[in-house]
Amino acid sequence: MTTVAASWLPLSPGERSVAIEVLVNGPLSRTELARRLDLSAGSLTRLTKPLIESGLLVEVPEAGAPAEVRQGRPSQPLDVVAESWSFIGFKITEEMVYGVVTTLRSDIVARHDRPLTTHDPAEVADVLAEMAGGFTAAHPCPAGIGIGVGGRVEGRSVVAESPFLGWRGVPLAGLVEERTGLPVVVENDVAALVEAETWFGAGRGLDRFVVLTIGAGIGYGLVLGGRRVPNAEEDRGFGRHWIVDPNGPLTPEGERGSAVSLLAIPSIRYQVRAATGRDWTYDEILGRAAAGEPMPARVIDEAARALGTLVAQISNFVMPQKILLAGEGVGLMDVAGNTVGETIRTLRHPMAAPVALETKVSDFHDWARGAAVLAIQVLVLGAAESEPAGGS
Repeated sequence: MTTVAASWLPLSPGERSVAIEVLVNGPLSRTELARRLDLSAGSLTRLTKPLIESGLLVEVPEAGAPAEVRQGRPSQPLDVVAESWSFIGFKITEEMVYGVVTTLRSDIVARHDRPLTTHDPAEVADVLAEMAGGFTAAHPCPAGIGIGVGGRVEGRSVVAESPFLGWRGVPLAGLVEERTGLPVVVENDVAALVEAETWFGAGRGLDRFVVLTIGAGIGYGLVLGGRRVPNAEEDRGFGRHWIVDPNGPLTPEGERGSAVSLLAIPSIRYQVRAATGRDWTYDEILGRAAAGEPMPARVIDEAARALGTLVAQISNFVMPQKILLAGEGVGLMDVAGNTVGETIRTLRHPMAAPVALETKVSDFHDWARGAAVLAIQVLVLGAAESEPAGGS
């Protein structure tokens, strides 16, 4: 396919709705697509014609139909050719850049990581450009680049503040665009992960969906009506002031007994180090807790109760259809999942519906994939803000 992504733009709101529905839920018959979007057959034909002509949508054979019957059938389902387009996603941490290439449906087809030896914005942009160049050699003509960072992002282009990188007012999108010649979108990393899970993951088709991440910090994302709800907390240290236990531990980051002080990986390591003098990794602490070693077991038990409290509070007030627990700290569930479950049940009404809690063992490539989904949304579909991910 030689069509460039720019030929798809601009899409009208109606065309965009059709494109999103097929992208997220396809292949779909025209009858099903019209039902989902509450459109007449004529309106659907009018909206799909330019999308087919541009190459964004294609007619595909109906499963099970003989080849001679399938040819030219007006009822052929509509789909996208996911492999015809590629997108680059980056997740920047304090020490590393994690990169992926995805298809139009966000399937990861390549990974590459680089250590980050400097936080100078221009040099970081150089690293991203070099990585993008390497990706492009194997996956020509990417449609765009998405970048996820921990911090506050303005206009999906400027990193207004990132404590991990020590940045303020860094025009990251512009710096990378200058070096690559590709359109770039930048967003808070938790927001990017929520968008990816809403469109292509655990939250697909759900009206009320929550993502809770534990790792270097605590992340929270809320989806209502199939659309992510922006909030100030998601990019300003969520959980630092969410007090779970007023008598809980005091750590260098977060208020006493806050979600961050109880659950974040650096806080857990700090508590164990302060009590034992040993600087163990998070995985080592989990292993020692599982083996019954007193101090690691106590810290992990407190963390599990904190997590159960958060999940119960979210469920009581938001009533989500599902909560996805993700991040590099989810190994806590393997060691203390029973404690988390007991705490949830204790803090909810006995007749409340069970919490649909899904745990996703994820790494930083999942965060990079989330950034690539931003590129899919903004650069291909022309959406300045996230669109509802569709669903029946």
